[in-house]
Amino acid sequence: MIRNAGLDAVILDYNGVIGLQPTRNQWLQLAHTASWPADDLAGFQRAFWSAREPYDAGQLSDLTYWARVLGSHPGPRLLRELLAVDTAMWTATDDRVLSVLHRAHATGLPMVLLSNAPAHLSDVLDTHHWRRMMTHALYSARLEVCKPEPAAYEQALEATGADDPQRVLFVDDRADNCHAARRLGLRTLHYTGRPAELEAALLPSGG
Repeated sequence: MIRNAGLDAVILDYNGVIGLQPTRNQWLQLAHTASWPADDLAGFQRAFWSAREPYDAGQLSDLTYWARVLGSHPGPRLLRELLAVDTAMWTATDDRVLSVLHRAHATGLPMVLLSNAPAHLSDVLDTHHWRRMMTHALYSARLEVCKPEPAAYEQALEATGADDPQRVLFVDDRADNCHAARRLGLRTLHYTGRPAELEAALLPSGG
């Protein structure tokens, strides 16, 4: 299999690229676990995201994060249940994307994961079979910085071992993360759920 001669490495987002977005039923299950009113899923999601960035950045413990979401401290049993359901929401993967990545990996293309993820989720993701394709996996909770902060990209670029950022492709489903990467000189692909686009970027025609 032929490697893309124009690339020295690729930096990949997890959620929305490798990982599938949670379904409405998964959100409802998490809200139910949190004893949130059944008719206020939007309110639960607002609470969920309101403190997620510092949680992803490793600034909040699991307990502190969920206390902020719920407005009160969960007991140990409820915290375990919340962590289990929350983690399950983010660990389903897109087989179509993994197929492309397996073929790119077979060409010897270095791949680095750069994900905004809390510590608990990061530990779980590291156990998944696709993780072996990654030269390095960088998670915001361990870096203590989230995309789109420049420091996150700088550490990922260093992890690729590439000298020229123009020969490194950054792939993310969020436009703001791509814009930030582009400002640092990286090539970018704003991934919109079409594996053929990823295949075209990583593999030569027919590769």
